[in-house]
Amino acid sequence: MGFSQDNLKGFVLALSSSAFIGASFIIKKKGLRRAAAASGVRAGVGGFSYLLEPLWWLGMITMIVGEVANFVAYAFAPAVLVTPLGALSIIVSAVLAHFILNEKLHQLGILGCVMCIAGSIVIVIHAPQESPITSVQEIWSMATQPAFLLYVGSVIVLVFIMIFHFAPQCGHSNVLVFTGICSFMGSLSALDTFNTAVVSPIYYVMFTSLTILASVIMFKDWDGQNVGSIISEICGFIVVLSGTIVLHTTREFERSSSFRGSYASLSPRCNGNGEFMKHEEENLLPDEAVFFQRQEMH
Repeated sequence: MGFSQDNLKGFVLALSSSAFIGASFIIKKKGLRRAAAASGVRAGVGGFSYLLEPLWWLGMITMIVGEVANFVAYAFAPAVLVTPLGALSIIVSAVLAHFILNEKLHQLGILGCVMCIAGSIVIVIHAPQESPITSVQEIWSMATQPAFLLYVGSVIVLVFIMIFHFAPQCGHSNVLVFTGICSFMGSLSALDTFNTAVVSPIYYVMFTSLTILASVIMFKDWDGQNVGSIISEICGFIVVLSGTIVLHTTREFERSSSFRGSYASLSPRCNGNGEFMKHEEENLLPDEAVFFQRQEMH
């Protein structure tokens, strides 16, 4: 199916969204570093000086612009096109961190970037054309069709089962429990329990997959497409997800390796899950690290 004008608008908006959101993380991190250097207290240990840092607010505004662009993109293009392109924000963040924050991008991380780009290109080429919606009644008709109601009901039942049965029993030992609830309901509670390198790719995979599934059921995005195009989209989606996981994993590996290598003389501190605590907000100099660690101990 041809790449329509609406798909092009959605693609450009989704691409702009990824650029803004990816850049916002770097800008906010620069603001956090500057605020910590000025006040001597990191945000991670209770400092609030970053709220007076213009660079941090610039990062917040950049993120808001990106989220608005992403929201508008859904008005022009189907979720199967817009949602996977969110992975490109990770590439923007990784590349800018490499050049601006001096956070080395591992060779496998570069491979992850290439995979995300390649998968996105395949998705864009084979993206379906979204059917125009002309009335509220049409949306209501789509939302009340039996297949979508069955999906919504299944989601509600699964969320209640996970919250009241699985969460108390294994929520703090199995990342899929909280991440599943997050993916279904849009929460972020899993980040309080598990390592970001584990949560982020799993959350992205589950959230993106479920969003596309819901869109396909409600808006019938794949109706009228040939089997070859659908298979190509699925393959491109899998490549993007694989690249996202590789990129997240290698970035976290580089962070932890850099931390252990730079501050090997410091006594390691563990959190409740037996993982080494990492200073992810700033890459501090050794003297600063000693100062902040002493401050945390008191």
